[in-house]
Amino acid sequence: MSMDDSTDWVPLLVPDMPSPQTLLPWLERMHSARHYSNFGPLVRELESEFARRFTMPVDSLTTVSNATLGLELVLQALELAPKSRVLLPAFTFVATATAVIRAGHVPVLADVDPESWLLTPDIARAASADTRVDAVLPVATFGMPHDMQAWQRFEESTGLPVVIDAAAAYGSQWLQKAQGTLVFSLHTTKSLPAGEGGLVISTRPGLAARVRQMSNFGINLDPAVDLPIGTLASIGSNAKMSEYHAAIGLASLQVWEAHAQQRRLLHEQLVREVGRIGQHAGLGMTFQSSSSCGAPLIAPALLCARLPHEPARMKLERVCRDRQITTRRWYQPLLQDMPALRPHCEVLPTPEAEDLSHTLLGLPFFLNMTGEHRLRVLDAVAEWAKGSI
Repeated sequence: MSMDDSTDWVPLLVPDMPSPQTLLPWLERMHSARHYSNFGPLVRELESEFARRFTMPVDSLTTVSNATLGLELVLQALELAPKSRVLLPAFTFVATATAVIRAGHVPVLADVDPESWLLTPDIARAASADTRVDAVLPVATFGMPHDMQAWQRFEESTGLPVVIDAAAAYGSQWLQKAQGTLVFSLHTTKSLPAGEGGLVISTRPGLAARVRQMSNFGINLDPAVDLPIGTLASIGSNAKMSEYHAAIGLASLQVWEAHAQQRRLLHEQLVREVGRIGQHAGLGMTFQSSSSCGAPLIAPALLCARLPHEPARMKLERVCRDRQITTRRWYQPLLQDMPALRPHCEVLPTPEAEDLSHTLLGLPFFLNMTGEHRLRVLDAVAEWAKGSI
């Protein structure tokens, strides 16, 4: 495929945000009510819609301003002892670890499964047998859902609370008729974008209500409680979702099913076509597997390929750069290799995570990728495959 110097770069991702025209009815409702924050009518409508989709009472969930604060407040609401040791994967976005630290606890970094790239109950069970663990914070890596039945069994057998960082997994991660706690992101890059925002869902009695209260500084707003309205009941933060972001979330929900199907079909097509090139060349290019997760990936937001070794990744990066195709080394460096995090963490052996950090590469993936975009990516992979190391 020929390109000249004027060719635009193929972006890594493009947010799937509603247009201003689509948002206008909700914005007009918000302005008419003169209610812009503090659990307004649009936030309550969005929460009711989430409750319907998850078939849960509305008081079992709450919106928050973002998933990072959602994680912090959930950890605070669990009332763990100060400096509790929270097990999480070494292969994840930094916010998983910073939420643990800001909640006053110690991240204990563990390995991940080589196929799903997840911290699994088996890995957590082995880790907790070797070192003290007070809670577990698995991550739905790249939106890949966890087997919640398996995590419920883990929680029941160990007594350790489990909170799933499901930031990228809206639409893929469900409770699956199990007990559990999930924290989703509604960031602009996620499959259900609200610009900024988060969602906490929990079957743990009272947890969502405590998070909701702490998202409003910890102020008591419940007249049934033996505490005056407006009194500080706990030390919280300002983590409420605004009406503006709820309006975006409601507009996004209107098209979510259709867009999720488009994402899924595009992801399947690219995985199949990119994988076919690598297979034809006899190269060991692989992708994240859902075989051990208990549920498929419903609404993918990223495309990540695992190359045979680091020199192969470097070659594909170079080819893509030459062809003006954006790539990214997702979740790298590992948490333990970040100077700002390392002093705060305990690190367990992480051979699989370390191998991922040397071989994983994110390729362009977004709704409305043009045929030209896809062809340029496939041509780059084909060039990489020729005489690859």
